[in-house]
Amino acid sequence: MTTNILKKMVLAGVIAFAVTSCTDDLELTPKYEVTSASLYKDFANYKPVLAKVYGGYSLTGLKSDGAPDLSGFDEGKSNYIRAFWTLQELSTDEAVIAWSDVFPVHNMNWNSGTEAVRMMYDRIFYQIALCNEFLRNTTDAQLAENGITGNNLEEAKKYRAEVRFLRAMSYWHALDLYGNVPFVTEADQVGFFNPTQISRTELFNFVESELKAVEAELVAPRQNEYARADKAAAWMVLAKLYLNAQVYVGQDRNTDAVTYSKKVIDAGFSLAPQYKNLFQADNDRFARQGASPQEIILPVVFDGNRTRSYGGTTFLIHGSLGPEHNAADYGMNGGWGGLRTTPEIIDLFSTADSRAIYHTAGHTKEIESISNFANGYPLNKYTNVTSDGKPGSDPGLNFPDTDYPLFRLADAYLMYAEAVLRDGAGGDRAMALGYVNQLRERAFGNVNGNITDAQLTLDFILDERARELHWEGHRRTDLIRFGRFTSASYLWAWKGGVEAGRAVADYRRLYPIPASDLAANPNLKQNPGY
Repeated sequence: MTTNILKKMVLAGVIAFAVTSCTDDLELTPKYEVTSASLYKDFANYKPVLAKVYGGYSLTGLKSDGAPDLSGFDEGKSNYIRAFWTLQELSTDEAVIAWSDVFPVHNMNWNSGTEAVRMMYDRIFYQIALCNEFLRNTTDAQLAENGITGNNLEEAKKYRAEVRFLRAMSYWHALDLYGNVPFVTEADQVGFFNPTQISRTELFNFVESELKAVEAELVAPRQNEYARADKAAAWMVLAKLYLNAQVYVGQDRNTDAVTYSKKVIDAGFSLAPQYKNLFQADNDRFARQGASPQEIILPVVFDGNRTRSYGGTTFLIHGSLGPEHNAADYGMNGGWGGLRTTPEIIDLFSTADSRAIYHTAGHTKEIESISNFANGYPLNKYTNVTSDGKPGSDPGLNFPDTDYPLFRLADAYLMYAEAVLRDGAGGDRAMALGYVNQLRERAFGNVNGNITDAQLTLDFILDERARELHWEGHRRTDLIRFGRFTSASYLWAWKGGVEAGRAVADYRRLYPIPASDLAANPNLKQNPGY
């Protein structure tokens, strides 16, 4: 693994958990420096450490700027969600960006030295290192040795289950993006060593077994504190794992995808009344325990005062605003003039669809130059304005309160429908049609957008996923599953680095292992083609 990550693994044994507040409910304040040997003797420290693990998805370090978890990168760009979104969205038809440092991603000519490829890889394994350290110190034996008993013991076990889930989720990201990666768990001793490389099939099996193991230990759906994982979050990752199993391991697991997406659907979640509500500054009201309706199953929290980061929704809102926008209308102090979408995505929408939230004034639909922000329509579904029209809490309007929805009910509806169409057993086609039409009724405000049974096809599902889930980090995985990511069967503007689009080699369905890690660890072999 990279030198920086190896250092993190060594430091984890004596890590100073000087954490800052990560969510409203976790209520963190800056902590003192201690070693892990003493840290885990006091149960009062457990929740702050848990928050540090969750905070790894939204924060880049101990402060909003100047104390990064990872060195060697621009700190703002190294945010987990921003790095993940870059690889999942900018490599597809859903997004282009005007900044040359990310051109290799949309042009699909990245290599093992491309910064965006290294950044996500390093962020994943830093997150896994955080998880491993927590798990290393919360085994039954360690809890007993540290005198953790009674209600505290029960809480510690819940925390442990959540961290196992978070580690499995990050390993799923590694499985999806990189395939065959280094593998480290809490069973590995802290210190400098060269991790062995695990195959994609072995990693698939590990993620599946971990999620099933913690399923019984996680809090029931909709019963955990805000922004913390529950059983439904684990079911969502399992459903995604199974829906993509043909890609990952060459197995048809659509029956399992039906089962686990239906578990989510039956867990008491319900759709928000309006699509735009899910991407506003108060979208947390559709994710909190006991909320009704509650559509967001697991968010990554961003807060204008508590979780300031130049990644996540800060990046998505600022990046899609330019001089032709009135930034205050979006609850922001200005725009960065970067993010837009391709004509192919715009063509998926009808004007009656409320999900068609894009800006046209001052822009051309066609993209003659990626570097010209005026080429391509920006998608502006994320805003820092509340449902009653007020801006977020940051007085400077620089950092939004808008949370990033990792998983939500609408995705479960679409996964269920797709798995049924792919002949997954135990599903019902009429029910699948009903779920899809619920989304369309919300989008169109009436039944005029509803489709018939004959219109419910796999091609329709792929398009509907783009309409419903655009810019939520799913598109690359979806296109690969449908055989459209690298092939000539579907082209979009600047796919493969040419304006009209072109096919690229199939090996680009995986990103390369970064050259820096290959040089540091002789146990690693590069993915084919790189």
